[in-house]
Amino acid sequence: MSLPPESRTADTGVIHDIGYRGYTGPRLGRGYATHSLFTQSLRAAYGLGRSGKSKVLPMIVLGTATVPALIIVSVAVMTGADRLPVDYAQYLSAIGLVVSIFLASQAPVLFSRDLRHHTVPLYFSRPITRTDYVRAKFGAMACAQLLLMLAPLLVLYGGSLLVGLKFGEQTEHFLYGLVAAVLYALVPTSAAVVIAATTPRRGFGVAAIMGYLAVSTAVVGVVVGMATSSTGFDEKLPDSAQWAALLSPGGLVESLTNELFDLGSGAQRMHAPGGFGLLVFTAVAVAMVAGSYRLLLQRYRNV
Repeated sequence: MSLPPESRTADTGVIHDIGYRGYTGPRLGRGYATHSLFTQSLRAAYGLGRSGKSKVLPMIVLGTATVPALIIVSVAVMTGADRLPVDYAQYLSAIGLVVSIFLASQAPVLFSRDLRHHTVPLYFSRPITRTDYVRAKFGAMACAQLLLMLAPLLVLYGGSLLVGLKFGEQTEHFLYGLVAAVLYALVPTSAAVVIAATTPRRGFGVAAIMGYLAVSTAVVGVVVGMATSSTGFDEKLPDSAQWAALLSPGGLVESLTNELFDLGSGAQRMHAPGGFGLLVFTAVAVAMVAGSYRLLLQRYRNV
């Protein structure tokens, strides 16, 4: 038996027309999303778009890397020097510690923070894939390193032209320095980003990266020092000691650049030993970058 109409529960559901319209604009897709992630990560490496204290260390490092170049140029201008006291690629080697500090401090900013705050799955809910994420982050860190080293190179190059040094010679050596900067931006960075991606703790990532770079450099220094003590400071460094540079990303790039462009002088000059050494050093550099990229891809397949 049905209930009388007055005892039935009233149906209170109402559909309101609030004027909602579906999105009809262009779908920007994976390419735009990947580019946006790259840009945001590059800005984050220098603290842009973040709090004021996040900008302090990157700006200090940038100033520390550039101020010596300004001093060199100023002295060259005042004395009317006929050449710069340091070559472009050698300058990058001299500020290796500064570059390492920037890399160790900022690589975890790009990788560890996303892991700690569990935001990586949110990126993958968008059109980008894991490969896009790794490519954007890796590229952003490498470009941040390149910009850091490009600033003093441009100061040195502009100063050399201001002094009136030979345009052709300075341009050639500036290009040598640019190649060295690209190698420094790829080889040490490739190892650092893998370390940063293994831990969600930024402090652990900073300590691990700095420890790896410092210890590997110290090991090369010990090997070279032992070889020097056995042969004498005035004797040419033996090829057996030159191979030790393979243990350090910075030493690898310095030796490869010196041999490739015939840079540096003196008995303690680091270089890849001969044509075979040049091939081996190049192969190791390529293997480090490609292998690290593959490890990153494998790491984010499991996130």
